[in-house]
Amino acid sequence: MKITVVCNLTLDGVMQAPGRPDEDTRGGFSHGGWGVPYNDEVMAAEMGKRMAQGGSLLFGRRTYEDFYSVWPKRQDNPFTPVLNKAHKYVASRTLHEPLPWQNSTLLKGDAADAVVDLKRKAKENIGILGSGDLVSSLMRRHLVDEFLLLIHPLVLGTGRRLFTDGSLTRLRLVSSVPTTKGVIIATYVPESA
Repeated sequence: MKITVVCNLTLDGVMQAPGRPDEDTRGGFSHGGWGVPYNDEVMAAEMGKRMAQGGSLLFGRRTYEDFYSVWPKRQDNPFTPVLNKAHKYVASRTLHEPLPWQNSTLLKGDAADAVVDLKRKAKENIGILGSGDLVSSLMRRHLVDEFLLLIHPLVLGTGRRLFTDGSLTRLRLVSSVPTTKGVIIATYVPESA
């Protein structure tokens, strides 16, 4: 069982609000939706291959609530049934069960401790979509096994970044796929893996 972080990034490491202008305006961020112009058939095919592999999903509270507010309503998207069907684990100290999105389980207490326990018990791979604060806490404990980064040819100069805690992290490139719009879909593993 492995944990894979799936994240859209700009060249300067910004991960905040790639999908919509109103997705995440924390800190006065005004560049929301920056990833949409870079979508193409190559990206759709690569993401489709990943989603076809199945597995569970792990979210931080903020990302879970955002995804729930959007995805179940997108009935014309092939990813909606996959997201609805997938088992979703949610790390949160403020949410309470029952969670509103089908197949969702609340992880209580310290997120990293809960994920250590989840890794011991889980029988399938787990993907993390977005959830920057959660990813940071898991990285500090060396709980991330793989990074699938969609690196966009764009520099924003501002916004929340994926790698923020200042610790040295060496990654080894496993594969890369360029899209027709200049995005590099790169799979990395921690060098020690």
